[in-house]
Amino acid sequence: MFQNRAEALALALPAAVFATLVFLLPVAILLSEGFRAGGGWTLSAYADFFSQTLNRTVFLRSFRLGLEVTTVSAIIGYAAAFAIVNLPANGKGRMIGLVTLPLMISPVARTYAWIVILGRTGIVNQAITGLGLSAEPLRLLFTETAVFIGLLQLFLPLMILSLISALENMPRDAIPAARVLGANWFQVFWKVVLPLTREGLVIGGTLVFTGSLTAYITPAVLGGSKVLMLETLMYQQVSVANDFVSASVIAFILIVMSFAANILLKRLATARNRR
Repeated sequence: MFQNRAEALALALPAAVFATLVFLLPVAILLSEGFRAGGGWTLSAYADFFSQTLNRTVFLRSFRLGLEVTTVSAIIGYAAAFAIVNLPANGKGRMIGLVTLPLMISPVARTYAWIVILGRTGIVNQAITGLGLSAEPLRLLFTETAVFIGLLQLFLPLMILSLISALENMPRDAIPAARVLGANWFQVFWKVVLPLTREGLVIGGTLVFTGSLTAYITPAVLGGSKVLMLETLMYQQVSVANDFVSASVIAFILIVMSFAANILLKRLATARNRR
């Protein structure tokens, strides 16, 4: 396409300079705040962060909820993707459109809708009290369950779309061949489908896990100050405490966890494929 490598680099240079000045440089400056103290480089800010019980609790809660949302998304995503892929062409297009539709709606609107559903006078509590399951409305908002439901609804379409793409690229005769050879449905999934769709699972898992870690609106609205996540804690450190060092530490932790999740998923997928 290009006569030499210099032409390609010259065309890419403006975009690289723009990304460096607008994105990479500010992020590097922000992250460096957590390593600088007293004019030198140190890890004391990270030691101070993890020495506090609240910070450790928030870190573990964020990691656990991200892992739970990713796991449940993968389970539901495989079932939904299988059903959609096996539909006729017209039905498949409609279902993919329905899966994509929530992504076109603002996360703010989608999150505030859960207040109507999970509030004390919401649909869920009206059904519970109407059926006589509870004399009083339950406290569903500002709980980990509410945050989990909101994050799952927010990022599940990304997992489904990733798995649909992976399943469509899988050989059509792979599952029938495994069934003919005597494999049950669990063996078919574990030994045939999972290895052949590992790339889709890695992409979907990375998007869901990192999205769950870095989402702000959903934890802030559905969790409030009672269910702090790393991103809501970072906002408090900046806007309330004016502590940019702690915010830098949290930002670095979020970036490391996101990259680590992607690398771990790739390694697990590669190891599973080799076996």
